Amino acid sequence: MQTKAMVTRNQGEFSMEQVTLHEPKAEEVLVRITAVGMCHTDLSVKDGFIPCPLPIVLGHEGAGVVERVGSSVQGIEPGDHVVLSYSSCGRCDACLQGKPAGCVHFAMLNFGGIMPDGTKRIEQSGQEISTFFGQSSFSEYTVIHYRNVIKVPKDVPLEILAPLGCGISAGSGAVLNKLQPEPGSSLAVFGCGAVGLSALMAAKVKGCTTIIAIDINNDRLELAKELGATHTINSTDVDNVVQKVTEISNGGVKYAVETSGVPQVLRQAVDSIKPLGTTAVVGAPPFGTNVELDHFGLISEKTIAGVTMGSSVPQLFIPELIELYKQGLFPYDKLITIYAFDEINQAAEDSKKGNTIKPVLRVSGLN
Repeated sequence: MQTKAMVTRNQGEFSMEQVTLHEPKAEEVLVRITAVGMCHTDLSVKDGFIPCPLPIVLGHEGAGVVERVGSSVQGIEPGDHVVLSYSSCGRCDACLQGKPAGCVHFAMLNFGGIMPDGTKRIEQSGQEISTFFGQSSFSEYTVIHYRNVIKVPKDVPLEILAPLGCGISAGSGAVLNKLQPEPGSSLAVFGCGAVGLSALMAAKVKGCTTIIAIDINNDRLELAKELGATHTINSTDVDNVVQKVTEISNGGVKYAVETSGVPQVLRQAVDSIKPLGTTAVVGAPPFGTNVELDHFGLISEKTIAGVTMGSSVPQLFIPELIELYKQGLFPYDKLITIYAFDEINQAAEDSKKGNTIKPVLRVSGLN
């Protein structure tokens, strides 16, 4: 079938083009995209910081309505509302342990441009176009493996649900799934974008009583207060962020979440936790980025935990987040700004400048 998609051919702007989308195979689903979130990872690929085979259709926070399902697909039917998440193989040790975020094939299936069977579904004039995260949801339609598909209730707009596919789950999952802080504990969030603010809201859900938000943007720090931060720090206004966090938390926080992907900020996060504390590393820097840490400081029983996709099983975790949202406990919709599909380059620019926290593209004519 023919469909419109935003194609990335090199560094620069997204280009809306007509492409050919192949029919779904036995374990795949055809989804009509109604909304798609824009994530920092999409922009990192577009700008060349994360290598992926080009040309490619990006987008990995898709939401829409099922049109058709393959012959082997069960539990998903035409007309279902769905959110799309990351790709995993379902066969490696991590997947078989119920930890698909640690899939040994994660990099290839999500950044390698292919579907799980090693082929592609998008082409243009005979040239194959790469798939991103197994979904390429910067498109009016997509074909996706059923493992990427999460059925969601129809009483919440899909444009609100779309960001749950990556950014919102990544931040909240770092807290709810990986750190699992005790009620009354302390937690610092370094970076108050969509991922960091989601982590902050999750800390409030878990009953943390000292929640420190660190950023360079005062507007985001004000929003952090509204969402549950007990203290805020503008890192450009203090001489020593670590010292300030230590003062507020009476010796260091027990938990920290680093979302910026900046090596110096990761060092601050690790230095801010007290002995027996844990830092969750969520921020995604360019491939090959190195970080210097205080080696001696680490032996005071500190833990550094890498987190991919919120350490979540999307089919279980996303419905949990939706229920928290519906109960008013996880108001992540306050992070969202809606753009028309053809405003994608403006959304990208606003995101880079920090004017928008979580852009969501409303795919025209499909709501």
